[in-house]
Amino acid sequence: MRTTMRMPAAATLAVTLAASSAPTVARAQSDTPLKGLWKLVSYEVEIRKDGETLPVMGEHPTGYAYFTPEKRVFFVLTGEGRKPAKDDAQRAQLLETLVSYTGKFRLDGDKWIADLDVAWDPKWVGTEQTRTFTLDGERLRVLTPWRVMPNWADKGETRSIVTFERAKD
Repeated sequence: MRTTMRMPAAATLAVTLAASSAPTVARAQSDTPLKGLWKLVSYEVEIRKDGETLPVMGEHPTGYAYFTPEKRVFFVLTGEGRKPAKDDAQRAQLLETLVSYTGKFRLDGDKWIADLDVAWDPKWVGTEQTRTFTLDGERLRVLTPWRVMPNWADKGETRSIVTFERAKD
């Protein structure tokens, strides 16, 4: 004779809920509203000492940000009108119109914190870069904290105001 053991209804419900919610929880942890490819629209710098705002990368900068499902971010941002360098001085000058880095990121409310492991400026490798962001439909607006940026250190403390649109391609 065969016997079957029956689980109490409450235990069955608990096991069912736990099993069905596990994939959802895992998905929610890897999902982020930032996930995907973002195309650079504008890059402005606000100078702290006088409040002046400058389009330091030109009126039409180019670049992308990519936030992966695995929580890695990649940035390659370049200024308008860059031309191939012909000598060391011109190559050095190109660094003034380039921002590029990658690292693992985590979200904290309206901020992301990226732990950089590669960057165009070696001083940034091993640092945490925190950015405040707002999402408005398909537009991402990013604000850096006040700091002295290597590309325009002569301006003193600045903060960047960077705008992206979700890439369609």
